[in-house]
Amino acid sequence: MASSSLVYAENLATNESLPTEASVGLTTPSTEAEVDSTDSGSETAEYRKTLTAWKEKLNVNASASQEDEQKDPFQSWNRKVFQFNDAIDRSVVRPSAVQYTEKVPEDVRDTYSQFLSNMNEPWNIVNQLIQGRPTRAAKSLGRFTINTLTTLGLADPARRLGLSNEEERFGMTLGYYGVPSGPYLVLPVFGPSTIRDGLGMAVDSQARPQKYLLEDQEGYYWGDQLWRGLDARSRLLEIEGVLTGDKYAQIRDIYLQRTSFTIAEKKGLEAENLFTDFDDEFEDDIEEDSFNEAEPSFQDL
Repeated sequence: MASSSLVYAENLATNESLPTEASVGLTTPSTEAEVDSTDSGSETAEYRKTLTAWKEKLNVNASASQEDEQKDPFQSWNRKVFQFNDAIDRSVVRPSAVQYTEKVPEDVRDTYSQFLSNMNEPWNIVNQLIQGRPTRAAKSLGRFTINTLTTLGLADPARRLGLSNEEERFGMTLGYYGVPSGPYLVLPVFGPSTIRDGLGMAVDSQARPQKYLLEDQEGYYWGDQLWRGLDARSRLLEIEGVLTGDKYAQIRDIYLQRTSFTIAEKKGLEAENLFTDFDDEFEDDIEEDSFNEAEPSFQDL
């Protein structure tokens, strides 16, 4: 083996009393076995060290209050992806969202947003049942039934009956059962996420009714996806102006904070200490309703 020959060559250079066999580059079986054992042990130790480091990263339950090294160990990579996403947003997505807002009447935009929300209700119900919350699932079923039968999901009469919407994602369901979020992760195009939420997003994408209703209509399906993203981006236009300074860090902490808050709220935990302190200007300008409206759109982009 190359490694054993190298070790033996070092011995040859530092020890003149080696046996004759060593002078011609030969190694005895016992010597080679000893070197192999040393190499194997070193490689195993290094592998275990790497595995332990990754386990520590994956076991992190990222929150806005943690140090960057803990919640965002991939920050160097994340910032590059953030810059890539931001470039696409500034050149294509945001101008399109502005035109969408200016050209399409607000009533039409609200109707489309409500239609998308209603289409998500069956998946909300599934997640609420998995979470062991049958009462909440019954309310979501009532919402879906009433809104679909009365307006085809284009309006929300169920809200006037006290049946409010509660959006669910599979990543939230995993978090509900205590699965750690893992480090913060910025996904190309989709934006802020975590390892847990990224995996959950892959499951969510298979649960959208449009995927099956438009299975043989790829043009309509991708058109719906683009319109969904455009609608989501347009709902961020009103609050994006309050992001000053390090936009990357602010968006990251908003995302982590809202995710932690939402999961805790579903579990019925006290929410008093869930929020961390942000810049005074940022905290004053954004109301809780703005967070509630903007948070779902982060992953849709």
